[in-house]
Amino acid sequence: MQASDLFDTALNPSSSPLLGIDLGTTNSLVGVVESGFPILLADEEGSRLTPSAVHYGRDGSVLVGAAALRRRSLEPSRTVTSVKRLIGRRGGEGDWQPPYDLRELGTSPVAVSAEVLKRLKAVAERALEQPVSRAVITVPAYFNDAQRNATKQAGELAGLTVERIVSEPTAAALAYGLDKLADRKKIAVYDLGGGTFDISVLEMREGVFQVLSTAGDTQLGGDDLDRALAAKIAPEGADPARFVEAAEAAKRRLSSEESVRIELPFYDGRNSLSVEVTRAELEKIIRPLVERTRAHCLRALSDAGVKAEELDEVVLVGGSTRIPFVRQHVAQLFGREPNTSQNPDEAVALGAVIQAGILSGSLRNVLLLDVTPLSLGIETFGGLMNVIIPRNTTIPCKAGEMFTNAVANQQDMLIRVLQGERELAKDNWELGRVVVHFPPGAKGSARVGVQFSIDANGILQVLARDTVTGQDTVLEIQNTAVDVDDERVEQMIAESVEHAFEDMNERIWTEAKLKAEELLPSVAAALEQFGDSVTAEERAVIEQAAAEVKVLLEAPVHDAASLKKANAALDDATQELAVRLVEKAMEESLARRGLV
Repeated sequence: MQASDLFDTALNPSSSPLLGIDLGTTNSLVGVVESGFPILLADEEGSRLTPSAVHYGRDGSVLVGAAALRRRSLEPSRTVTSVKRLIGRRGGEGDWQPPYDLRELGTSPVAVSAEVLKRLKAVAERALEQPVSRAVITVPAYFNDAQRNATKQAGELAGLTVERIVSEPTAAALAYGLDKLADRKKIAVYDLGGGTFDISVLEMREGVFQVLSTAGDTQLGGDDLDRALAAKIAPEGADPARFVEAAEAAKRRLSSEESVRIELPFYDGRNSLSVEVTRAELEKIIRPLVERTRAHCLRALSDAGVKAEELDEVVLVGGSTRIPFVRQHVAQLFGREPNTSQNPDEAVALGAVIQAGILSGSLRNVLLLDVTPLSLGIETFGGLMNVIIPRNTTIPCKAGEMFTNAVANQQDMLIRVLQGERELAKDNWELGRVVVHFPPGAKGSARVGVQFSIDANGILQVLARDTVTGQDTVLEIQNTAVDVDDERVEQMIAESVEHAFEDMNERIWTEAKLKAEELLPSVAAALEQFGDSVTAEERAVIEQAAAEVKVLLEAPVHDAASLKKANAALDDATQELAVRLVEKAMEESLARRGLV
């Protein structure tokens, strides 16, 4: 498929250009579709890359981009970088602690990100010579709801209407796919950026990009490689944070050179540093970090149902993929040389621009489908996780189920919205909760419909409706996801696999326990009701079956299979009683209606 097949200029493009923005950890870019072609815009110095850095001066001044970065070595505590690692997260989450304190600076991750976005907006307005107010912004595929919302808030604070939040690997694949992919092709996008890692498996079919699976780590990127090297070269007793900038520069040079010498005269006013670092030494230092991406890649392939040899391409995205060792690791992992034809720093931004062009009508004939990274559901009676939207469901999407009251005279229902892959509610993450009130009645009399709706930005809305009264309760999942430790996102699936057997046993046990607790009182009531009409032999069989259920219920070890079997035996033993109960109920009903 050629680029000309996919580019189609709209007859009536919007008067307000729709920007495509890659809001990166290290650098950010902005672009727009012009005359049917996506272009990235340069600043007044001719650079397309805007460092994601903001300096807060003591006099109240604010510097953004390259100007801010130049202040980092002089005032590290007043220069904010890598804020993407903090956006949408609680303070103190994660291992990484920045050399600055946002509270002391009187700002927040959203506000800092907004300053970067304001700078990108200004770059676009200067290049286009007109005001701009709309944008598509990319985020890592594994950003949760709170992080996506925080990114959207930053855009709005910068004076932009955020039309779409797009996953970074998906955007990169879209950029790559314009003139490289034929129909029915599968690709993997390996995205190792400044602060995050994502791996996605995608398929293009009849002009539609569909994400088959995604995995990643929101706390792994080039920043970690820089800090690992800085810790290695820092003299004993010195703060490694002082050497991060030098380590980053050395890392970049070692991608094309075999060895470099790091010179830092009087780094603390008295002492100097002069040390040689070889590419082999760098590879040894960063190997454990790079190898952390392996498990995510294997899981993404497994989730997509694709073998490595079935991939048509493996595409590299993110500045850290320039490192030769990373490329070697990817080649070994996927059994093929990765495609390096795209500029890894610009692919995500280009994809964002293309998506903006599709939304605005400037580009046509390409559709982008993203997926949910983790399952979404609610807690049901017995503490089980009831999945409503399974993991890897294409978004936007909508799904729902009907629920009822588990006990008599219940007046309300607590709906806990959960995210995760475990069988028990307690092992998943609570995103929010809502209470639905309804008139008290018999068990099973209430009817509450619960609908989950995920929009194109990956933001969840929960609708709960009492179908008797027609009363709706709507829950917008906004910052409640902030209570989830982002580092556990990538662990969730691994934990679900690790505990799969015990989790499933516990689910089966819980379901069997609920059935047993319903059966036993019903059987006791039936035996009492029919009294002498039950033969001694029938009674003995039923009581023996009930006793076995009770023993298993009270046993210290949960034997799910045995309890399920005992329930079935009690069911069989009471078949005749059940028939009599139904016949009696029918007779009473007919009598009340005067038909007998």
